[in-house]
Amino acid sequence: MSKKRRKSNKVSLDEVAQAAGVSKMTASRVLRESGGYSEKTRVKVMQQVDQLGYLPNRLATVFAGDQRSTFIGVSIPDLGNEVFSQVLEGIDRKLGTFGYQSVLGLTRHTPQEEESWIRTVLSWQPAGLILTGRYHSPRASDMLRNAGIPIVEIWDLNSSPLDMSVGINHFDSGFDMGRYLIGCGYRKIGYVGTHHDAASAATARLDGFCKAVEGGGGAVIRQLRLNDTAAYYPGYYGTEQLLASAAEIECIFYQNDAMAFGGLQYCATRGLDVPGDIGIAGWGDLPVASVLSKRLTSVHVSHHKLGQVAAEMMLARLSDEPAQSVKDIGFRLIPGRTVSNTPRS
Repeated sequence: MSKKRRKSNKVSLDEVAQAAGVSKMTASRVLRESGGYSEKTRVKVMQQVDQLGYLPNRLATVFAGDQRSTFIGVSIPDLGNEVFSQVLEGIDRKLGTFGYQSVLGLTRHTPQEEESWIRTVLSWQPAGLILTGRYHSPRASDMLRNAGIPIVEIWDLNSSPLDMSVGINHFDSGFDMGRYLIGCGYRKIGYVGTHHDAASAATARLDGFCKAVEGGGGAVIRQLRLNDTAAYYPGYYGTEQLLASAAEIECIFYQNDAMAFGGLQYCATRGLDVPGDIGIAGWGDLPVASVLSKRLTSVHVSHHKLGQVAAEMMLARLSDEPAQSVKDIGFRLIPGRTVSNTPRS
C-alpha cells in the first residue's frame, strides 16, 4: 500500500478491480450496471466494494457523460422556517424513493443569492431544478430558459411558469383571512411581519388581506414590518411595538404562525385576554400549534404535500410521462379560538 493510499485512506477503482481480479473497465461497468459482464463477475466486484469501502464519485461520472444525472437542485429561502423544512422533506423523500438526490441551496430571500446558486448548480449538470418563488432576476431567468432541464417553481403559484409550477394563490389566502376578520366584526386591524420583497408571497398575502379589510369597511391602521426573520421573538417584540403605537387595534394579523405565537406570548405576559381583549391570527397552520391551549386562527397549507407534488411533477417529466404544468394545492382557513367569531356591535 502506497504512502498516498495510507494518508488519504481513499479506495480507488483500480484497487477494487485488482482485488476482484478484473479490469478497471469491467469494474466500472459493474458499478454503472451497464451490462457486458457475468453474474459471477458482478458478485466479485461488489464483494470488494463492500470489503474495501469504495465510494464511487458519481459527480465525476455524470461529468464524463457515463450516466444520467441523479441530482435535483432544490432552492429554499432558509432552513430556520419550519414551513420550508416541511416542503423540503416532502421533496426529498419522494425523490429519494426513485434514486434521486436533492442538492440544497439557500437563497435567503434575495434574487442575487438565487442567481448565484443557479449559476453554480447548473455547472454540476443536474437532472432538474425545483425553485422556491416565481420571480427571478433577468440573468437567472435566461440561465433557466437555456438550461434544457425540467424546472418546477414552487410556493407562489405561477399560472405562466418557466416550465411547471405548484403552490397556492397567496393573495387569495390573505383575502380570505381579511374577509373572515371583517365578518367577525373587527374594523381596526394591525399587521406584524418582516421587510419582504415587493414580489414575494408574503406581500401578495398582505395585499389580499388589506383589500378584503378595506372592502369590508375596516382598515389596517398600522403595518409593522421588521428588519428581522419571521420568527417567534420578532413576533413578540413586534406586537409590543405595534400596540404601543396603536393601542386601539382590535385584532392583529401576522405574516406567519411563528410570529403569531410570539404575539400570543406577549399578550399573555401583559394580561391581555385573547380573543376577549384582542384577536390574533396567523398563517401557515404549523404543527406546533397543536400544543397551544387555544387553537390559533390561521390558514392551513399542506406544506409536505406541496413538496411531494413538486417532486412528482419533476419525476414525471424526467420519465417522459405526461406532467401537469400548473398545480394549485389549495388552502383552508382555520377559524380557531384566538379570534372572536361573535360580530361586534
